[in-house]
This record gives sequence, structure tokens and C-alpha cells, in this order.
Amino acid sequence: MISIRVYSTPTCPYCNMVKDYLKKNKIEFEEVDVAADQVAAQEMIKNTGQMGVPVVAIDKDSEVKYIVGIDQAKLAELLDIKK
Repeated sequence: MISIRVYSTPTCPYCNMVKDYLKKNKIEFEEVDVAADQVAAQEMIKNTGQMGVPVVAIDKDSEVKYIVGIDQAKLAELLDIKK
């Protein structure tokens, strides 16, 4: 089972690019607005050391991998997206 969380803010164009990429490839994800959810923002910072968004958390077989920024190649690799 894979679960995906996208930490983002409403005004972040890069966040929208990541979400659009996932939607285009029919990948379901949970969107977390760190501008409105300070607990989630602190969780993201604690787990990644990053304060910027987007951050994608991919939980696959109870192992969480984080992708900071837009890295479509890494997303494709971890989510088995064929080009």
C-alpha cells in the first residue's frame, strides 16, 4: 500500500506543478496546506529539515521517502510511472 502526502501552500506555483503531474498520472494523494496547518508544517520541517514547499512524502511499505521540490524523475521512479 502506498500513501502520498503533498505538503504545499495555495500560492506556490511549484506545488501546483507537482500536484498536476501526479493528477496527470492518476496518482492519488493527500494535499496538506502547511500555510493553514501549523502542526503539519512542523511535522514536515522535523522530518525533512526543509521549510520550503513542495515536499512529497511517499509512504511505501511503512518506509517514508521525501522528495523536496520538483523531481519528476524521482517521482516516476518511486511511483513506477512509465513515461
